[in-house]
Amino acid sequence: MSDTKVYLLDGGSLVLDGYHVFWNRGPGGEVRFPVYSILIEHAEGRFLIDTGYDYDHVMKVLPFEKPIQEKHQTIPGALALLGLEPKDIDVVVNSHFHFDHCGGNKYFPHAKKICHRSEIPQACNPQPFEHLGYSDLSFSAEAAEARGATAQLLEGTTRTNSTFEGIEGDVDLAKGVKLISTPGHSIGHYSLLVEFPKREPMMFTIDAAYTQKSLETLCQAAFHIDPVAGVNSMRKVKKLAEDHGAELMYSHDMENFRSYKTGTQFYG
Repeated sequence: MSDTKVYLLDGGSLVLDGYHVFWNRGPGGEVRFPVYSILIEHAEGRFLIDTGYDYDHVMKVLPFEKPIQEKHQTIPGALALLGLEPKDIDVVVNSHFHFDHCGGNKYFPHAKKICHRSEIPQACNPQPFEHLGYSDLSFSAEAAEARGATAQLLEGTTRTNSTFEGIEGDVDLAKGVKLISTPGHSIGHYSLLVEFPKREPMMFTIDAAYTQKSLETLCQAAFHIDPVAGVNSMRKVKKLAEDHGAELMYSHDMENFRSYKTGTQFYG
């Protein structure tokens, strides 16, 4: 793994209303959007950024988001396409703990786990308008217990599997791989900048900007904790991408996603 490679693990899709995707702007109506995780093969190890959503959880708690997820779009299924298993991942980073970014954490009891130091406390005691966002608590025994989760949910949610290294600010994850602090969407949200030896860098907005239109218009999603911080984070992402000559990659932009490399294809 001497040369850095980035794989996008297709995790299926969900539906939101346009006024949730483009807060106070719209237009309204159903918008189907992709969900994916980012696998970085690097000389320093394999890093997985986010773990998608759990189909059963969404059907139970958020069925109105109409999940479509085939077997190869689960985390184990997506890794299997690459000849990998969850045990082959060294580090899992959660950009934040909304349900569509942490649903597969349960598959990685062995991996080192990293998140912003404010995210688990927020999942333990979210604002009233954040409860659906932080609805899948399978990533953290602490959060599940704090929220009064049932024994069924806590089953398999071990302390070992939910021990995180808390970080803050911009952090170098590995050489040429940087987590960019972009709060607003959530209290401790991270975006991602990846540099390569042979191609232009990639700036993953993650949920700081759902779509290209979101970033161009500075229109964040309705799911946020601090809209002013969110706009400032969008500006930060745009400037960093410009300064590094980076290709911008959006988290929930179906039009752009159709042109992204997924499956066994990679960037590098």
